[in-house]
Amino acid sequence: MKHSTARPARRSLLATAALIAAGSAFLTPLAHAAFPDKAITLVVPTAAGGGNDAMARVVAQKMSGLLGQQVIVENKAGANGAIAAEHVARATPDGHTILFGYIGTHGMSPALQKLRYDPIAQFEPIGMVSYSATLMVVNPKVPAKTVAELVALSKAKPQDFNYASAGNGTAPHFTAEIFKLESGAQMAHVPYRGAAPAMNDTMAGQTQVMFPSLFSAYTHVKSGKLRALALAGPKRSSLLPDVPTLEEAGIKGVEVTQWYAMFAPGKTPRPVVDQLNKALNTALADKDVVRRIEEQGAVVDTSTPEQLGLTVRQEIAKWKGVVLKAQLTAD
Repeated sequence: MKHSTARPARRSLLATAALIAAGSAFLTPLAHAAFPDKAITLVVPTAAGGGNDAMARVVAQKMSGLLGQQVIVENKAGANGAIAAEHVARATPDGHTILFGYIGTHGMSPALQKLRYDPIAQFEPIGMVSYSATLMVVNPKVPAKTVAELVALSKAKPQDFNYASAGNGTAPHFTAEIFKLESGAQMAHVPYRGAAPAMNDTMAGQTQVMFPSLFSAYTHVKSGKLRALALAGPKRSSLLPDVPTLEEAGIKGVEVTQWYAMFAPGKTPRPVVDQLNKALNTALADKDVVRRIEEQGAVVDTSTPEQLGLTVRQEIAKWKGVVLKAQLTAD
């Protein structure tokens, strides 16, 4: 069985322009519209300084100028994004509090466990932001230089191998468990409260293996603090051209693409959602925004609210199947 997250189809900048070209009136009326009439809070479900946070701040800065009000990033880390998601789900549905969601808040966690928020009923999709391949990394002191060597070592000395994740139900957790299922590798799970502390301990040697997003891990790989063994994606990355895919390394069926998107609380008026979608897509068409996101390993993507809503439904259904197949639990 092949476990994969099909990345959302990337639309070209021309397509992005088409989404926002419903009138050159867009940029001017924003300043006179009833919305927004105060600062907008963009809630990020990870700690400050992580990959998600950095991406959110790049986009928020550009959207601030387009909307005529400051878009302030607020970090609410913990519980694989559930704390942030629940906060936004309960916020006043006027568009002034929105979520920088991702595959964890609106894909994997809902498939793994019952949450105190409904990822579909309690949110209005705004639009996709980007996607990033998942990377398999090890502490540089791990003697394995290839995936095959790592699998062999883990089978020979399973007590020496622990893998870090950003928490139960996160992409690093799901990817590692699928990798174990398909490769036979033996590694114990050590969950953390976020990707940043998990990577910190992997760099320090407290854990040996991790499956973070390329966006989160690229700078650490580039600096030599982590060694990349493979990509859990459909093709190699131009940022790490010498790093093979897991399929090229002999492990089939492990393809996990992590994605990032914005959501408003459920029952937010459609005109407000549309205005936020236009501002988001305009920001993502900016060359500097694209450069700052893509040079770190993510790929800018855009969508309509309807397209994002469909993606969420497909992702939850897909990962429920993986949970059953791999017999994953929230414990």
